Amino acid sequence: MGKLAFRRAGTGPALLLLHGVGLDGSVWAPQVAHFRVTHDVVVPDMLGHGGSDLPPEQPELADYSDAVLALMDELGIAQAAVVGHSMGAMLALDLALRHPGRVSRVVAMNAVFRRSPAQRAAVEARAASLEGVGEAASSAATIARWFGDPIPPALQDSAVLLRDLLARVDREGYARTYRLFARIDEAHAAALPGLAMPALFLTGEHDPNSTPAMSQAMAALAPRGRAEVLAGERHMMAMAAPALVNESLARFLGER
Repeated sequence: MGKLAFRRAGTGPALLLLHGVGLDGSVWAPQVAHFRVTHDVVVPDMLGHGGSDLPPEQPELADYSDAVLALMDELGIAQAAVVGHSMGAMLALDLALRHPGRVSRVVAMNAVFRRSPAQRAAVEARAASLEGVGEAASSAATIARWFGDPIPPALQDSAVLLRDLLARVDREGYARTYRLFARIDEAHAAALPGLAMPALFLTGEHDPNSTPAMSQAMAALAPRGRAEVLAGERHMMAMAAPALVNESLARFLGER
């Protein structure tokens, strides 16, 4: 099983933050700064990203979530609240569904679910364009989907940071992971009615690929699920609107 690099800060109940494809744990900096006051915040780099090991050549979702579970074991974390973004949301849900005793509550941010034929064709085309080695595909279209086109002036610094992460990501790790991401939008459809813990499905009003309808559909299936849509926000809202996201997360994490 691959080993995960990670960041850790703060004391209190354990909180895991799982990032999306092409990035690393540094994208959670606003959330770490906020929640380290109240939580033991652990931020892994996903397999194939940052300082973590590569996933298998043809990985399954369980390879990624099992690596997170192994890190919890290594750190002596019996149970944690788990927040995942995009691909990380799929890992968070997989961990919660397969190991419910280890997850106290789960947040799926900007998650994908039952893509439309057009959405599926677009993501499959992006996955097929990745060769895993050599030059990465241009990040311009990705940044535009995440932040809007043109990028708002207030988000220019965040966009530069993400361009840098996409430029530095391990090409093979990115390709293997993105190809998996392209085909897992129905991975939890049958299992969500059995999700045991409180679950928040959080997305942005203008996220074109992780739409409000997707979050609402997942929440409707989960017995203790609810959906929340942040007005005016897009895919990278944890960076673009950290105060709003942190407020939503803190409210959910603090519920009894």
